Amino acid sequence: MDEIRRSPIKGRGAVSNATGRFERETRVLTDDGWTGYAESGNEALSDPVRTTVSPASAKSIVTANQSPDIPFDRSVNPYQGCEHACIYCFARPTHAYLGLSPGLDFETKLFAKRNAAELLAKELRAKSYVCQPLALGANTDPYQPIERTEGITRRVLEVCRDFNQPVSIITKSALVLRDLDILAPMAAQGLASVAVSVTTLDRDLARTMEPRASTPPRRLEAIRALSEAGVPVAVLASPMIPALNDHELEAILEAAAGAGATAANYILLRLPLEIASLFEEWLRVHAPNRADRVLSLMRQSRDGALYRSGFGTRMKGSGPYAELLRHRFKLACRKHGLGGRSWQLDCSRFRVPPAVGDQLSLL
Repeated sequence: MDEIRRSPIKGRGAVSNATGRFERETRVLTDDGWTGYAESGNEALSDPVRTTVSPASAKSIVTANQSPDIPFDRSVNPYQGCEHACIYCFARPTHAYLGLSPGLDFETKLFAKRNAAELLAKELRAKSYVCQPLALGANTDPYQPIERTEGITRRVLEVCRDFNQPVSIITKSALVLRDLDILAPMAAQGLASVAVSVTTLDRDLARTMEPRASTPPRRLEAIRALSEAGVPVAVLASPMIPALNDHELEAILEAAAGAGATAANYILLRLPLEIASLFEEWLRVHAPNRADRVLSLMRQSRDGALYRSGFGTRMKGSGPYAELLRHRFKLACRKHGLGGRSWQLDCSRFRVPPAVGDQLSLL
């Protein structure tokens, strides 16, 4: 039987629910003649896909990494999966470890680490703990829509505040402004910074590429409000996608600098594992006239492949196109006074507060 191609689903990024790489079988949609899909114009496949949130039984919350091209070595991620539904999200393949699809499952079957704050406090109290800045949201966005009701990120920030634990947040959501009452006092002590991802200034492109994230104007408003409150803000013009949003690089940096960002970075689109086929599928549906050009330039920037995972080149690529993008970024940063993203926060203030029931010091 011929496979049925899914139609775009409103408010979702992935077009399909491709089987994860660890599964023994591959599941596809076909019309066996009983459902009437062919006669209905595929409408039955466009029914709303609902978001579900399940508790994640986390046993630890601080994740360490030794990647030489990442400016932090430990992070906290309150959620698995992300409802922002960004089609390019490099975290999508992690859902395969759960026996789920990196496609629609990643953005609809979410897991909340509701004991994250308690676990963090326990880990920070350990005698072996050595204070280093924490990156909050290095994998999935800590301010995705379900944070409004779950409140896990806020509770994690409260723990960081109580311990004077330096924290840097990575987000593309204006919901970060909800926690200015915590972030601003921490920033005044050199304990907090925020990096806001602005992928495009085109609202139509954003609506299809990252459908449930804050709109580009709202992200710029968030940069402005954070800056005015004294919180250091960087803009992440990421990912840059050849022939799709790369022409906006200078405009994004100019707009962010005008809103108060003082640092910037960018990443060339990464397509590891299942993301390559998911992104190509998205391109063929949403930008069919550009798809071949985008993929050709990606291969030119990845030594003939859609992705190379080697440290040092995976973030920026190689070849003439990648070099031109790098040069454009440097010139724009120089023009608008944007430095490199700094993670130099003050670790000297870290202290372990008394726990409930502890005897108070006589000193």
